Order: sequence, then C-alpha cells, then structure tokens
Amino acid sequence: MRNATSNGRQRREPEIIRMKRSPRGVSRKAQRGKFQQFARNTARASGGGRAFGLALAVVGGWAVTGPIFHFSDTWQLFINTFTTLVTFLMVFLIQNTQNRDSEAMQIKLDELIRSLGKCHNAVLDIEELSEVELDEIKRGYTRLARKALEDLRSGKSDLGVPELDKNETGRP
Repeated sequence: MRNATSNGRQRREPEIIRMKRSPRGVSRKAQRGKFQQFARNTARASGGGRAFGLALAVVGGWAVTGPIFHFSDTWQLFINTFTTLVTFLMVFLIQNTQNRDSEAMQIKLDELIRSLGKCHNAVLDIEELSEVELDEIKRGYTRLARKALEDLRSGKSDLGVPELDKNETGRP
C-alpha cells in the first residue's frame, strides 16, 4: 500500500494487519469462542436496566419473604450465598470483556501512533515497559507540558511537535 508524503514522494506502509478470511458462510460471530460470546453478551446485559430491575426484584422478593421465614438464619444465608456467587462469576465475565476491550483500544492507539509520521514509535509497546521506564518517559512528557503551559502564559503558541530529549525518555 502506498501513500503520498507531504513532499509528494510515495512511501510504503508496512502491511501489519493480515486478518484471515472467514470460511465461506461462517460469520465473525460464529468464529469467536463460545465463552467469549457468552462473556460479551452477559456483560452487556448485566450493565443494562433490565438486569438492575431483576436484581432489585430479587432483593425485594427476599425482603418480602422475611416475615414468612421469621427472618431466620437460612433466609439470610440465602441472599448472602446468592449475591456472593453472582458477584464471583460476574467478576470473571466482566474482566474477560474488559481485557478484550483494552487490547482493542491499545491496538487502535498503536495504529494512530504508527500512522502519524512524527510520533515516537517507542511508545507503541509502552505498556510492556517497567515502572521505572514509564516514569522516565512520563517525566519527559511532563516537562513538555510545563513548557507548553509557560508558552501559553507568555502569549506564545503551544502548537507543534516538540522533540523529546533522548535523556528525558530513557529510550534511544
């Protein structure tokens, strides 16, 4: 794939995205694993108003049956056990969906960084760096932000792409 650069020359973009074609007649949804489909659907449904209404109805029904069961230990144990099990299972379903969404967002950000010519490609895989390396890079960007704020306060423009000092980022 070729794109024109600002000076009119053609540059070749790397072919990094190669998705396998679906077999004829098989939808993308069918290619996902059953757990992924279940997790995604459950996470979406549990975040809606119907799920809240159902939870409210269960708690209301439990509260109404209190006098019938004389507010016994078994009556209390029922709601405690039920809510603990639902919470325990929902943690895994929601975490699965959150992980997938985070990865998709990271890929989108990586593609934006890669597509902009003057960005630091070292940040493409920044989530894999150590805390010390992340802190060094953050300090460099913090200095840039402070300088931009000083420029704004003195009437200058903060637009542009200033270079990060290699010593500030800790990266070559």
